[in-house]
Amino acid sequence: MQGHRFIGFNPSENQQSIFEQLLNIFMQLLTYTNGDAAEALQWMNELDKQYQLTNPEYGMGDFIEDLKQNGYLEENAVTGSFKITSKSEQTIRKKSLEEIFGKLKKSKSGNHTTFKPGQSDEINPQTRPFQFGDMLEQIDFTQSIRNAQINHGIESFSMYEDDLQIRETDFRTQTSTVLMIDISHSMILYGEDRITPAKKVAMALSELITTKYPKDTLDIVVFGNDAWTVEIKDLPYLQVGPYHTNTVAGLELAMDLLRRRKNPNKQIFMITDGKPTCLKVGKKYYKNSFGIDRKILNRCINLAAQCKKLKIPITTFMIASDPYLQKFVQEFTEMNQGKAFFAGLDKLGAFIFKDFESGKNKTLY
Repeated sequence: MQGHRFIGFNPSENQQSIFEQLLNIFMQLLTYTNGDAAEALQWMNELDKQYQLTNPEYGMGDFIEDLKQNGYLEENAVTGSFKITSKSEQTIRKKSLEEIFGKLKKSKSGNHTTFKPGQSDEINPQTRPFQFGDMLEQIDFTQSIRNAQINHGIESFSMYEDDLQIRETDFRTQTSTVLMIDISHSMILYGEDRITPAKKVAMALSELITTKYPKDTLDIVVFGNDAWTVEIKDLPYLQVGPYHTNTVAGLELAMDLLRRRKNPNKQIFMITDGKPTCLKVGKKYYKNSFGIDRKILNRCINLAAQCKKLKIPITTFMIASDPYLQKFVQEFTEMNQGKAFFAGLDKLGAFIFKDFESGKNKTLY
C-alpha cells in the first residue's frame, strides 16, 4: 500500500525564471508608461543598473529578444521602434486581476436573497437543515445519510426529515456594467498618480467579466470635458488630459449605453477624485473650478434621479476625501439610492471587486 513520501523543500526549484521575473516588472511598467514599450524598456535598463536584475548569463538584450520571440513585443524593421502586442495587453489585464482580486479573501454571499426555488449556476459548499418547501434536487444525500447513521445507528437504518441537509446554490445574475473613469487633469496633480490605480481596476474588472462572467457586458467610459467610450484593449494606453470634470457627460453616455443592453440588471461604477466642474451647453463649455457650482450640481442630481427611475444604481468611488466633496457625494447618492465609498488608492480595487461580486450572488433556497 502506497503512503505519503516526504522530500526536502528546495526553494530554487519553485522560483520563477529570470525571464518571468523581468516580465512581471515590464508589465507593471507598461501600465505606468501608458503602454509605451520604449519608455518601459528604458526604465528596465535603469532598474537593472541600480538593482542588478540581470546577470552575466542573461542580459537585458536577451530579455528583449525573448519578448519578441514569445509574442509580447513587435519591432518595426524600418524604424527600429517597439510596440506591445495584443498578447501583452491581455497579460497586463491578467496581472492586474491577480494583483487586485488575488488578494481578496472569500466573503459571504450577497445581501440580495430570493425565496424562489429554481435552477442555479453554481453549488454553494454550505449546507443547512431541511425546511418545508425545499426541492428534492436540493437535498445533499451524502450528508443526509451520514446524519441518519449518526442519529439512528447503522444496524437498523432509517431516515427522517430531521436528518435531511439542503445544499444551497448561488444564482449568478447577468449584469450590464458601465465603469466611468475620470481622466481630468487632477488625476495626476498634487504629487499623486490616481489614474494608474483606476486603469488597473478597469483592466482587472474587464478580465474578470470576460473570463468568469462571459454573459455579462462591460462598457468603459472616460470623462473629462467630454465623455467617450474606450475598448478594453485600449486601457493600457489611457492617459489623463488637460480636462475639467464633466460628470454629466459621463452619466449621460453611461445611461445611453445601458438603455441598449438587454440584461435586466444594470449598474454604473464611477471612479473620480473631484467635484463636477464642467458642463456642455450647446456647443460651449460652462466651467467653474471654484467650489461646488449649483448649476452643474443640479444637472448631476437630476441624472441620479433618472437612473433611480430606470433602476440603475450608481456606486461612486471617491478617491479624495475633501469635506466639501463628501456633501456633494452624499446628496448625489441619496438621490439615486446608490452607494458611495471614499476609497484610498490602495483599497480602490478591493472596494470595487467586493461590491461587484456581492451583486452577482443571490442565494436560492
